[in-house]
Amino acid sequence: MNARTEPAEAETRAITRPPLVRELLLVAGLFLVYKFGRQLATGHTGEAFRNAHRVWDLERAVHLPGEGDVQNLLLHGDALVHIANTYYATIHFPATAAFLVWLYLRRPAHYVWARRVLAAVTGAALVVHLVFPLAPPRMLAATGLVDTARLYGPSVYGPPQTDHLSNQFAAMPSLHFGWALMVAIGLIVATRSRLRWLWLLHPLLTLTVIVGTANHYWLDALVAAAMLGIALAVIRLPRPTPTTAEQPPESQETAAPVEKNVLVGAGR
Repeated sequence: MNARTEPAEAETRAITRPPLVRELLLVAGLFLVYKFGRQLATGHTGEAFRNAHRVWDLERAVHLPGEGDVQNLLLHGDALVHIANTYYATIHFPATAAFLVWLYLRRPAHYVWARRVLAAVTGAALVVHLVFPLAPPRMLAATGLVDTARLYGPSVYGPPQTDHLSNQFAAMPSLHFGWALMVAIGLIVATRSRLRWLWLLHPLLTLTVIVGTANHYWLDALVAAAMLGIALAVIRLPRPTPTTAEQPPESQETAAPVEKNVLVGAGR
């Protein structure tokens, strides 16, 4: 058990935790920029539906599974589809926030890395939202899918014409899936438990929910995963030096006098 925890503890001690106020302002600023940027993409209804037809036709051309197969599984019971809608509406932001808070408190080096990756992916997603507005499958009649949130609740969206709090034509890429996948990867990297791979259930459930509720196409998740992969390849996790990883700073400070005494005794 010690072998699994000591390297992480040494890393936590060795790396300075970023100032809390600065991090809160930074994360809040990124969130506001993202929310404001999404609003810039509103009003492109015609283009969003034309892109939706292109995405739907492309998925059929490359023989991706039908989103309707997943939705049919959820529609077997009102309780199941209600749980899926609730998961979509309530887990996205709290899970990501809890992930960042835990890393900040317990794994500062991993926190800085994860925050940079999430910021990069979110910024890139905002650009895609602006240049490629996309209506979700629940709005596209050709899909044959239903808006489960509107029919069964709860719903986080109002009618697109009057919903000024969100951009419903920002389906590509799916940040629901991109953030969930980063949470799982970050926790797998930052922890040592043999059960840490179970964190992959979070993006798996998220993928099932966003497709089954007709809020996203398969391609939305695939593009998000590709963007995350690029960000992870560019933004590397900083590694502690071998000396730092082997022992905490307190042990290093006390080791020098002991070594000196041994050498002096040997000289005598």
